[in-house]
Amino acid sequence: MYVVKSPLSDSDLKTVAEALQGALVDLIDLSLVAKQVHWNVVGPRFRSVHLQLDEVVDVARAHSDTVAERASALGVSPDGRAATVAGSSGLGAVTQGWVKDSDAVGALVAALGAAITRMRERVSATEEADPVSQDIFIGITADLEKHHWMFQAENV
Repeated sequence: MYVVKSPLSDSDLKTVAEALQGALVDLIDLSLVAKQVHWNVVGPRFRSVHLQLDEVVDVARAHSDTVAERASALGVSPDGRAATVAGSSGLGAVTQGWVKDSDAVGALVAALGAAITRMRERVSATEEADPVSQDIFIGITADLEKHHWMFQAENV
C-alpha cells in the first residue's frame, strides 16, 4: 500500500528505497555503537574521547531522521526497528565491557570507515535514480568523513 506516491519510476524508487533503508540502518547502528563505546571508554583520554563520541551520536541520529523522512516523502516506509538494524547493519559489532581509550578510537575508526564505504556506494547508486537523495548521501558522507579524520588523528 502506498500512502504517498513517489514521482520516481518504479525502478528508480526501488534503487533509492534500498539505499535509504541501508543508510538508515547504518546510521542507527553507528549511533548505537558510538553510545556503547561512550558509556564504556576508560583511560587517560577519557573525557575528550567521551565527548567526541557524543558528537558522532548526534550526527548519526540527525542524519538518520533526515534519511527516514526522505524515504517517507518518497512513499517508502522506513524501518528502524531493533531487529532490522541488528539483522542488516554493515558496521560490525563492538566488544562488551570497558574499552581502553585507544581501542575506543580504533573501534570508531572502523565503524565510521564501514559506514563511509557503504554511504559512498549509495552516492553512486542514486546518481541517476534520484539526485535529491544522492545529495543527502553526499552530505552524510562528508560529515562522517570529518569524524573519521578526527578519530584517526586521535591515535597518531
